[in-house]
Amino acid sequence: MFSRKNWILITLFFCLGIPYAPVTYADPPPWAPAHGWRKKHDPYYTGYSGKKWGRDYGVVEGSCDWGAVGAVVGGVIGGATGAKISKRENRVISVILGTVLGAVIGNEIGKRIEKNDRGCIGHSLELAADQQTIAWQNPNTGLDYQLTPLSGFTKNGKKCRHYQLDISGDSINDSSQQAACQSSPNVWKPV
Repeated sequence: MFSRKNWILITLFFCLGIPYAPVTYADPPPWAPAHGWRKKHDPYYTGYSGKKWGRDYGVVEGSCDWGAVGAVVGGVIGGATGAKISKRENRVISVILGTVLGAVIGNEIGKRIEKNDRGCIGHSLELAADQQTIAWQNPNTGLDYQLTPLSGFTKNGKKCRHYQLDISGDSINDSSQQAACQSSPNVWKPV
């Protein structure tokens, strides 16, 4: 039988000893969706149009990797099927085409929008959520871009989006609201 003194010691041990037990962190079980689960099991990003993209080029996190976009877009921006340099799915990006873009935001600024910027605009329209701002900088022109999709709509059976495009830097400070529709799975055209 335990004496009163033994009960007090046991009680003190549990009251004082248990709260100071070391905490051990363990990896989640293999079936738990954590620690890179998306990259391992679902490496695609579903776009506004429902198309699955192999890469987001930073758009999902709120920026566009201007250099990586340029490596994919290359010299193919004039094509009608979007920018594609290989048959691999993760080497495709959505772009915005058309001279209307330059007319809408001003001829001088429109001339300074490079193919990488067009790739960032198109891929942002494809992957960014409404009201999510995507930012990037063009190191060649010194211009900073911020694109914010505002809302989606359908026109003539095509998926479209209203968006705000802010361009600043090098004595330029321009903000305009525009709209673009998909003319094919990888191509957005201003309307």
